[in-house]
Amino acid sequence: MSEQLKLIVEQLNRDPFRRNFNLITFDSLEPMQLLQILNDVLAEIDAKQAIDIREEMPEQTAKRMFTLLGMLKYKPPGSQSEASSFRQGLVTGSKPAVHPVLHWLLQRVPELKKRAYLARFLVRLEVPVDFLQDDVIAETFHQYEELLEAFKSCHKECEQLKNSGFSTAEIRRDIGAMEEEREQLLKRVERLRKRVESVAKHQHMLELARQLRLEKEREESLAHQKPEQKNQLFQAEQRLQRSELQLKDLRQAAADAKPESLMKRLEEEIKFNSYMVADKLPKELESKRLTVQYLQKVAAEPAMGQAELTELEDKIRETNVQINLLIEKRMMRNDPIDDKLSLFRQQASIIARKKEAKAEELQEAREEMAALERELNAKNSQARDQDGAELIRGDEFKRYVAKMRSKNTTYKKKRQEIAELRAEYGVLQRTEEILKQRHEVGLQQLQSVEVQKGISGYSDTQEELERVSAIKSELDEMKGRTLDSMSEMVKKLNSMISEKKSALAPVIKELRPLRQQCQELTQEYDEKKAQYDTCAAGLESNRSKLEQDVKGLREEVAQEENRYHYINAMKQITEMQIQRAADEMKAYVSSDTQERKKTIREQYMKNIAEQESLGKKLREQQKVVRETHGANMKQVKMWKDLEQLMECKRQCFLRAQSQVSVGQVIQEAGEDRLVL
Repeated sequence: MSEQLKLIVEQLNRDPFRRNFNLITFDSLEPMQLLQILNDVLAEIDAKQAIDIREEMPEQTAKRMFTLLGMLKYKPPGSQSEASSFRQGLVTGSKPAVHPVLHWLLQRVPELKKRAYLARFLVRLEVPVDFLQDDVIAETFHQYEELLEAFKSCHKECEQLKNSGFSTAEIRRDIGAMEEEREQLLKRVERLRKRVESVAKHQHMLELARQLRLEKEREESLAHQKPEQKNQLFQAEQRLQRSELQLKDLRQAAADAKPESLMKRLEEEIKFNSYMVADKLPKELESKRLTVQYLQKVAAEPAMGQAELTELEDKIRETNVQINLLIEKRMMRNDPIDDKLSLFRQQASIIARKKEAKAEELQEAREEMAALERELNAKNSQARDQDGAELIRGDEFKRYVAKMRSKNTTYKKKRQEIAELRAEYGVLQRTEEILKQRHEVGLQQLQSVEVQKGISGYSDTQEELERVSAIKSELDEMKGRTLDSMSEMVKKLNSMISEKKSALAPVIKELRPLRQQCQELTQEYDEKKAQYDTCAAGLESNRSKLEQDVKGLREEVAQEENRYHYINAMKQITEMQIQRAADEMKAYVSSDTQERKKTIREQYMKNIAEQESLGKKLREQQKVVRETHGANMKQVKMWKDLEQLMECKRQCFLRAQSQVSVGQVIQEAGEDRLVL
């Protein structure tokens, strides 16, 4: 344990924490301070954990820490009791729970940083199977999985590149090879250009080839845009259907909003709020005040030593023994009036507990409903902001809600079973304590009886055996008396048992027909439930078949509508082309020269003539450039040489000027020395 603390303190004193702890100051930290240090270490691993735990609820802090530790693959203690104590200790900030976590984290901070970084991108989102039935959501989820795989491959390549260790010499060789390849490509392009220049009208042919390439690229882009446009049209139709369903639901909700139902809901809410304000919240506030007063009283008292603690434990043990004796006396007395009152008290307490539990459940349900409404509003606003965002359909949402309700009922049943088991465990634990106390009391009585009878420590030593054998004759009479008293006590116990049996006999008789009735009702319930399950399964299968048929018909209608619109568009394009061809023929056949000049043929001929004249001018310019290329290059070289010569002269002038200034300084220093 000391080695563990040493390593924790040593790591916390280093970068980036720099806490300046020693073993004493670290061991004397409060639980909240220890939890804050654990949170700071987790924040160093994952920057999202940089939170002040005083500004956060303990449940949220525990949930956040458990989530991150599970993501980092921290293994808590093995058994269930140890795991529960570990969780409780981590929430309360106890040292036996926090110190092993700090020791494990501080030993492998770089590795855990990398794991936390990868977990942000590689932890898969759990999407319900019902949502994946939608094509858009399924396609988005498939893209999400592909992006995860792409991220994995990119990360592996990055790690391989980091570990491969390419040298600068290899990179320079690669750059040189690419430069040589570039020069070869330039030479090849130049040869092809010279070969093409010898062909007649090569500029026109190059222009036509460029236009052909551009048209092919445009055709490919239009082919890619066509399915995207179809997909957008399908999504728009789906959004329209969902909007119509939402409008229908809103109209139904507005129709159901009657004054009577609104008044009834308001009355129920007022009753609940009055109960919370008048009964539940004052009791909780009073209990919190008592707890605070008790804690303040405990904090104000001075620290107790071990002797005082043992004395208090003895007093507690004696008080428990007296309480048990009083309970036994009360059970022996068996007053019928007290029994009736206790029965009513138990019923009243049970009803009060049930009322409080239902109020808490209602409050939790309201809080959960408010949170879900806020989340739904946020999702709706986000979906409205994003174009093409997909929402859950009405029938799918209803199925999802029904599924969640069944899960909620199952969860409540399991939670009730756990509560019953915990209550039974508490009763058994209390019974065990009572039996242990009775056993201790019996041992004490036995020891006192042995002391009274003179046989204390009978089985301990041989000396006591010899002493007992020596006084055996004296104890025979006392044994006879004790046997008589024990026989009387047995008779009394048998009479009490017979009385209890006679008192319980009518209750057992009443219970037997009730048990039989319960069995009959349980059997009838099972039969009815089986019938209901079969009927529900048949209706569900029919409904799924009808939904599939409707979906197929809707897809067919959408395809036919797309085909109809496509045919109309092609018809309009064809009509426009026919009209343009008729106008062209009319203008070409016309006797008016101005109208003939507006034809496409005349325009193309004019463009061809302009391009030929432009090509002729460019060839003349190329000829002039070739003739003057050598002289111009020679003149450029002469200008560069002149520039180098002037730069050299400037440098020489600056050096000479600096040497002269240094000589003057030396001469002045010498004159000063002579004067001195």
